[in-house]
Amino acid sequence: MLNWACLRLLLVLVFSANAVFSGTIVKTLPGFDGELPFTLETGYVYIYIYIYMLYTSVGEIEFFYYFVESENNPAADPLLLYLNGGPGCSGLNGFFYQIGPLKFSVDNYAGGLPTLLYEPHAWSKTVNIIFLDSPVGAGFSYANTTDAWNTTDTKSSAQVTTFLRNWLRDHPDFQTNPVYIGSDSYAGINNPIIALDIIEGNTAGLQPIVNLKGLSLGCAHTDTIVETNAKIPFAHNLALISDEMYESAKESCNGTYANVNATNTECVESLDAISECIELISPQNILDANCALLSPEAKEVKHRRYLRGNAGNFLLQPHRVGDFYCHNFPYLLSGIWGNYKIVQEALGIRQGMIGEFHRCNVSLAYTVDTNTVVPLHKILTNTGLQVLVYSGDHDMVMPHNGIEEWIDSLDLTVDTDWRPWYIKGQVAGYTRRYTNSGYRLTYATIKGAGHSPQEYKRKECYTMFDRWIHYYPI
Repeated sequence: MLNWACLRLLLVLVFSANAVFSGTIVKTLPGFDGELPFTLETGYVYIYIYIYMLYTSVGEIEFFYYFVESENNPAADPLLLYLNGGPGCSGLNGFFYQIGPLKFSVDNYAGGLPTLLYEPHAWSKTVNIIFLDSPVGAGFSYANTTDAWNTTDTKSSAQVTTFLRNWLRDHPDFQTNPVYIGSDSYAGINNPIIALDIIEGNTAGLQPIVNLKGLSLGCAHTDTIVETNAKIPFAHNLALISDEMYESAKESCNGTYANVNATNTECVESLDAISECIELISPQNILDANCALLSPEAKEVKHRRYLRGNAGNFLLQPHRVGDFYCHNFPYLLSGIWGNYKIVQEALGIRQGMIGEFHRCNVSLAYTVDTNTVVPLHKILTNTGLQVLVYSGDHDMVMPHNGIEEWIDSLDLTVDTDWRPWYIKGQVAGYTRRYTNSGYRLTYATIKGAGHSPQEYKRKECYTMFDRWIHYYPI
């Protein structure tokens, strides 16, 4: 059986690529009034996949990207490769909803082409950002063979590493910039795999050298069992279940709530009782309304078609159901916007390569082959990288206590113990910093935020990131 190091090295060797640069500068976008107040480049990076050991071609992938130059000093500012979760969410998810320079105008939307607004707390204020449609099948990225469409956690990570080297080859002005790998949610699995691929490739002499300096992980999927086990104590800590229910489950399930044996009836019954209490709570943010009719996945296509064709039927603001604000509603607007022909023409999308654009494509030919990357994080503690891990404290998808547990398992030295961090004198969250020789990991919570925290607290998340990326205490 291959160990992690051998598997990663094999994948680095498997994915050989020659890139054809096809980037264009986008001056205007439908829905935005006037020229864009930042530099946006979009394009494809062509990756040819060839298995040396079998002397056979697997196929070709065209990865689509959105590159936003820093609004500060692009020649010197860090380069952040930002990956969205899912797996299968487009780079436009991060661009519009999380850290990018534009957002949708939601108020009073009643159909048609959505309006775009400038976002003052974009991370592009301080770094250059590559938003990537990855894995293949996300957004506008596509492949030319069935084998190339099929991917896994480890394969897609190796492909992203190849993309980055090819992108840097086509953008020599950025080859000396500090490079950071950023991830959201599920892409937390890919983040450390990519980092180790980069380090091993640099050591092997692959060109261009990637000047990797650190990682940024938001509400990161890292270990399936740890995250599953964390949800019960999370619910208890936030008073969603009673002390008696928690103690019953803890005792009967022996503190382990993942992969429960069906013969343990007492444990199963305890978990069923807990499920009845939390099943109608929004896991993204337990304080949000649970707007099931505006789910971001299976029903998204139907709703965005309705919104485009029935603008006159809206008597209420569509992002509200009764008295409740629906956090997921703005997700629908990216699907509406991204399927307009004039939008795709402005972005430089090749027609006929994909079907309908989805914010998150849930029908990927994707196989999960990695359930934990904690061992990889342990390896990275000896690399001298700077790491930021952050979490919303009301997120029940990736509970903060589970993230804190796997960080504790790295056996790092606490450099700065638990303390509040502030914005203009107000507590924005809590933080702790760890070290191991030159390696430094900063952990931060964002008070009141859900999954993903950048969607709930843009100002706070930008301030946190801006301080960290420039080596200031949060």
